[in-house]
Order: sequence, then structure tokens, then C-alpha cells
Amino acid sequence: MRSGAILPRYQTAGAAGFDFHAAIGDAVTLAPGEIQTFPIGVAVELPPGYELQIRSRSGLAFRNHVVTLNGVGTIDADFRGELQVVLVNHGLTDFVIEPNMRIAQGVVARHETVEWDEVDELGETARGAGGLGSTGVKNA
Repeated sequence: MRSGAILPRYQTAGAAGFDFHAAIGDAVTLAPGEIQTFPIGVAVELPPGYELQIRSRSGLAFRNHVVTLNGVGTIDADFRGELQVVLVNHGLTDFVIEPNMRIAQGVVARHETVEWDEVDELGETARGAGGLGSTGVKNA
């Protein structure tokens, strides 16, 4: 979709995720707390029952505190537009996104489509309605 865009690719034979590259012409500075969208320059056509998950790159997150804004973004099988990555800089210093820099990773995953039924009550479990922290934080 963009001249010079780099197709996503796996960096190692055992990698689950493939890297997305910023399809930008010039470097872009991402200031602390700033959110920007970066084009990838490619579109996908996924088969029904699959999604493309866009995730942060662990090294970029750990070393520079730059992550995808919504944790994991979902690209649905019926989307046909250009892929884009929304990044946020959680660091304390500017971070520069260079042209063709690896800025996110993608994983293709199967998913199920469910039909919802309204019921008056749910089955019993040992946990029941216990919410956040209800199973404790003990080791073992």
C-alpha cells in the first residue's frame, strides 16, 4: 500500500510473532506521554475464524517504555484497510521512530464466534463470583 513498505516477517524460525515496520518517510519523535499512529504500509485478508493481533515488541517496551496503546489490537477478518499501529511513550524521554523501524509484532490466531443466551442463573464453581484477588497471592 506504500512504496518501500516492508512485509512483516519472522526474525527467527521459532518466533510466534512477526515484526511490523513503520512505513514512514521521515523520523518521528514520540514525546513522553504522547500517542501517535504509525502506518505499516500493508493490508491483509484473513480467512473467517482468524484474527491478527497487534502487540508491543518486548524489547521496545522494556528498554524504551514504548508500547501499543491498547495492549493488543485486533484486526478482524473482514477489515481491508491499511494496518496501523498506535504507540504511546510511557518513558521519561523522547523516543524517535525511524523509517522502517520494527515497532510492533503480529500474531495470527484462531477465534470462536459464540451465540449468547440469556439465563437466570449460572452453574456453581468453587470460585463462584470471587473477583479480583479472590484466589490470593500466595506461592505454592
